[in-house]
Order: sequence, then C-alpha cells, then structure tokens
Amino acid sequence: MNFKALVVTETAPKTFNQQISERALSDLPDHDTLIKVQWSSLNYKDALSFSGNKGITRNYPHTPGVDAAGIIEESPNLPKGTEVIVVGFDLGMNTSGGLGEYIRVPSEWVIPKPEGLSLRECMILGTAGFTAAQSVERMLLNGVTPDNGEVLVTGATGGVGSVAVALLAAAGFEVVAASRDPQKAAWLIELGAKRIIPAEELTEDSGKPMLKGRWAGAVETVGGPTLEVLTRSMMHRGVITFCGMITGIELKTNVFPFILRGLSLIGIDSAECPIDQKKELWQKLATDWKSEKLEALCREISLEETPEALSNMVKGSTRGRTVVKI
Repeated sequence: MNFKALVVTETAPKTFNQQISERALSDLPDHDTLIKVQWSSLNYKDALSFSGNKGITRNYPHTPGVDAAGIIEESPNLPKGTEVIVVGFDLGMNTSGGLGEYIRVPSEWVIPKPEGLSLRECMILGTAGFTAAQSVERMLLNGVTPDNGEVLVTGATGGVGSVAVALLAAAGFEVVAASRDPQKAAWLIELGAKRIIPAEELTEDSGKPMLKGRWAGAVETVGGPTLEVLTRSMMHRGVITFCGMITGIELKTNVFPFILRGLSLIGIDSAECPIDQKKELWQKLATDWKSEKLEALCREISLEETPEALSNMVKGSTRGRTVVKI
C-alpha cells in the first residue's frame, strides 16, 4: 500500500529536494507498531532535517516529523483504533517521521492519548510544548514560585517559548517575554506575558562576572550570548532551564553566579526523556496544566503546505506552533 508523505531526497552532495511524494509501507522501518497519522506539528528539528542537516538526519531519502498523533493499525499491546501520540526519541530524525500518513515505530515510544486532550491538541503542544512543560516543571521543582519575582522567556515567539509563556502565566508567574519582533508583542500579551522586552536588551559586554539580579527564573531557548548574560543576571537561587542553540553552541561564563548566588543551570532534553516521565507530564498537560491558549498558540496547515512552512521556519519567520493535518 502506498501513502503520501513529505520526502526529502539528496540529489547531489549537499543538494536536497523536498516534495510531497508517494511512499510504500515497505519503505518504513521494521518496527512492531504501525500508526495511521492524523496530525503532526512542525519543530525546529524538522526544519533542520528538511534542509539536509546531517547532524539531525544521516541518510536520505527521509520523511521528517518528530511529532505524530494518530490511530493504531498494528501493535503488540494496544488494540487497533487506539488513539496514540509519539513525540521525540528518534522519530523524524533517522526514523521516518510524522509528516506522512503512516509511521512504524517501536511500541516503547508510543503513548496512549491522555484523556482531556484531543489528538489535534496534543500536536498543538507537540515536542515544543512538551519541552516547555519540562522547563516549567524543573523550575518549580527547584523552588521558583510566583512570589520570587519575574520570570523571563527568551525566544518567546517560537514554539517552546510561546508555550512556556502560556504555561507560566497560567501558573501565576509574572512573565517577561524577550523577542526580536515588536509586531508580535500584542500576541505575547494575549498568551499571558506581563511585558515584552527586546531581545537586544539581553546583551552585555562589560566583562563583569556578575550583573544586577533581575530574574527569579528563565526559560532560555536561544543559547549563545543570551545564555551567557543570563547566567550573570539571575536573582539569588535563580533557575535557568535551557534547550536551544539558535544563536550559538558555546557558553562562556564564570563560577561566581553559581557559588555566590546559588544559580541552577538545567539542560532540558525532550527526545530521550524516559517514557514513564513523558506519560506523567502529558497527563499534567491534559489536566491541571491544560492551557486555555492552545488555539491562540497555533495555526493549522495541510501536509501539502509543509515545504513552504519549513522553509520559513529555517529563516526564522514563524510564530508559535504550526499543527499539520495529515
């Protein structure tokens, strides 16, 4: 049986073609669970795989899509027709991903859809939303409360950042959103941000080992110089969770914020998060943490529109979450 999928093909060294094509079920990996995909979503890893980044996807032709939500067709432990989600692990990286009508994955990657969320809502959140939720959870577990002061979200108009703004605001925090696009300020306020600052405000070249403590917590999604400045400008016992590297992979800092202010710097890895922890956090997202802003966070596109949308994501010209109807 054939099905439609976004297929990226390497036509020459470092030259890639992307189009919606037909694939056969026999093209899928030899795993034990077959899922008919109904919804997916776009993440930055998808844009990298789409662009031919060999650090994300080693071999082509390939179908990106680190998120998928659909219905069981074949499974060793779930009835046919069960609604399920798959986010992270190797899906969409070196395993054919969710931007196609079918995926075949190991059963250990599969999460039954939590009650309280539709398949579409699960994909509005997707890996980006799950990453944001992990960031908020780690901040809370490390003692940051709304009484401590303002919390900062960098890259606030992106997938992780926008969900983090909504989750933190719903939890009662005063959220400051950092963005390079002043035209998206009203949208960030709608999501729950108390105020917006230009991303350029998070630059500093004085060389001082510590700066004035401004933030009780920060969800840092861009990396590079921004993360460097944040390590020096957190309040006492501040917590930074970070998950991105858009502006750089290097980190230059010093020990003083850690030993004088008790700074906690916590990396967030969503792809390889243990499945039991994934299930637990998805349950929170479906109940106590369910956001009223899900529709405001997203726009919906078809599978046929994904090449253009991923091209725009590479250029940094997207907002929030993009959910894909398969």
